Amino acid sequence: MIQMMLPQRRRPTASARRQQEVAPVAKDDPVVPADIHAPSVEDDPVVAADVHAAGVDAANDAEGFPGEPRDPSVLIEYADHVAVSVWNEEKLGRPAPEIEGLITATGLSPLIAFSVDTGDRGLISSFVERWHRETSSFHLLMAKFSITLDDVMSLLHLPIVGTFHTFEPLHVNEAVLMLVELLEVSREAARAETAYCHGPYSATHVHVVFLDALRDLSQSGSYAWGAAALVHMYDHLNDACRSSIRQLAGYITLLQCWIYEHFSSVAKCMADPDYDEVSPHACRWITMKAIVKSIFTATYRQRLDRLRIPDVRWMPYGEHRPF
Repeated sequence: MIQMMLPQRRRPTASARRQQEVAPVAKDDPVVPADIHAPSVEDDPVVAADVHAAGVDAANDAEGFPGEPRDPSVLIEYADHVAVSVWNEEKLGRPAPEIEGLITATGLSPLIAFSVDTGDRGLISSFVERWHRETSSFHLLMAKFSITLDDVMSLLHLPIVGTFHTFEPLHVNEAVLMLVELLEVSREAARAETAYCHGPYSATHVHVVFLDALRDLSQSGSYAWGAAALVHMYDHLNDACRSSIRQLAGYITLLQCWIYEHFSSVAKCMADPDYDEVSPHACRWITMKAIVKSIFTATYRQRLDRLRIPDVRWMPYGEHRPF
């Protein structure tokens, strides 16, 4: 579960002061005749620079890395660093075909291909402020808008037709047995984990009862994941619009990409030139931190207030239908 902190006013704090330690100055050693020597290459700064550059180039050609660093004798473990994989445009992480196969069986494999890794807090906050739980919609000056099943199906390629799992209350002993069986944890650790099953959910703890829905992955592939995702998004928007709440939990990618599709004049985002119409629509958006951090919440509010009917993309998906 993803949790996004919404913007709020904070009082400025004083910068922490650091004390700088002054290194002791070494005493001058007496100069003896043996220290006096004839001029060498190092004594001429121009010649020394040329010699040093030639030596560096030779070292680079022998054992350097493309880009930086050039001296592997300093960063001796650089060859195994993630930066090398990024430079070589390699896919990060080890392939796990057995896990990918399990995810395919659940019907959630489209989610592997994309995720908006940069959440726009100002943009999300400006829309949360317009959400009303009584109507399950965003109230703008010109009209009301809601995220629909068609949005979920087109953006995420998740099925909106299927079965729903019925969750039954679990006894503590049943929860412990499920953790031991499905996650292969020790019985002591399982009993410690069940302590988090009481009270409201959080962004870091998930109720053990949800494991029961994934016990049989072949059966979970028949679930209406898209409909469940939409209800989940509605529930968190209902909570976030309350004045006492300062955060929004849930799958932020769904909400943010929905805004990109329908309100392109409000949110500035780059479209992927390599996007193909067969992939989920959420794959076509590329977020950049420079753009996200350069726009304040007040700016988004003004853009929403200036919206008119022609500014909205009412049918953004065209003929794009995954099923």
